[in-house]
Amino acid sequence: MIIDTHCHLEKKYYENIDSVIQKMHGNIMITSGVDYETNLEVIKLCEKYDNVYGTLGYHPEEIQDFSDASIDFLEKYMGHPKIVGIGEIGLDYHYTKENKEEQKKVFIAQLRLATKYHKPVVVHSRDAINDTYEILKQELQGNACILHCYSSSLEMAQEFLKLGIKFGIGGVITFKNNKVLKEVVEGLSLDNFVLETDSPYLTPEPYRGKQNEPYNVHFVAQKVAELKKASIDEVISTTTNTAISQFDLHI
Repeated sequence: MIIDTHCHLEKKYYENIDSVIQKMHGNIMITSGVDYETNLEVIKLCEKYDNVYGTLGYHPEEIQDFSDASIDFLEKYMGHPKIVGIGEIGLDYHYTKENKEEQKKVFIAQLRLATKYHKPVVVHSRDAINDTYEILKQELQGNACILHCYSSSLEMAQEFLKLGIKFGIGGVITFKNNKVLKEVVEGLSLDNFVLETDSPYLTPEPYRGKQNEPYNVHFVAQKVAELKKASIDEVISTTTNTAISQFDLHI
């Protein structure tokens, strides 16, 4: 069994979501919300498909409507058996640095909710790795954390490891020009990683440029196996066990 630990399965992306999910028969997908509407879709998908689990959260680019009511909404579903974490949350300074403080505030509020309910967190960090590290160092409080689509250095990864954090590895690992991520995968032990696709984005080779889907997580596994000089079975088994542990999956 292989687990795609991070994808977005909203109806706006796929003409036939049943077909996309059926291709992952016998495997698991964890789909992440980014705002109120997508969080609702996550819940519906989890309740419809046996092999779909979800995380709920407010992405840093989607915090304009975040309020106490948003926390109340998230809190309402923390006991749902198929909601296995809080995410996608974090910091993103790529397009704007004007709302840094507001991003930090929303990030911290969701981290504290995760601590309250002992939920793992799925963290997005783009052009904000130092602030992400400082906040997680202060706020994580021992609950599990995955840095989704990790893109920083091996040295920084080693600092995150001291906080007990794992790393989501997706299709970017197959891109020829991504030397930094390859150094991370080669430099850390296999049990520090989980596999993901970030579907419909970041499609791996050989389908780069086309719409991504969870089944393509197999190409990520193949590339990790190549870099680690390990068998594909070992990569799938190890990353699956790490995902089960991180998200406390009862499967």
